[in-house]
Amino acid sequence: MYENPTLYTFNNLGGSKKKCDVCATNLVPEPGFYFGAAYVNWALTVVLWVSILVALKTINALGWIDYGFLTHPEKLIFSGIALTLVAFPYMFRLSRSVWAHLFIK
Repeated sequence: MYENPTLYTFNNLGGSKKKCDVCATNLVPEPGFYFGAAYVNWALTVVLWVSILVALKTINALGWIDYGFLTHPEKLIFSGIALTLVAFPYMFRLSRSVWAHLFIK
């Protein structure tokens, strides 16, 4: 689906092919088609941050770290931002792929 198969090279990260190599389906049906993928990306980001919160609460319950949502919010913010930056290329491509699978047969 993408011109550049490697994930962590940021030049042409979102450049998608015009047609599928296997079935020749048009992957760019209209200009601005992939703007809707921002909603999918937002949902994936919410899931990521909630899972970070659950992980921090679980690790706190095990006694490995001291974490409280109101007492140590910087741990959630720093770990959330770090994981979001690391997962950005994957989530970007995943959201575009999900959006395309919703509307392209």
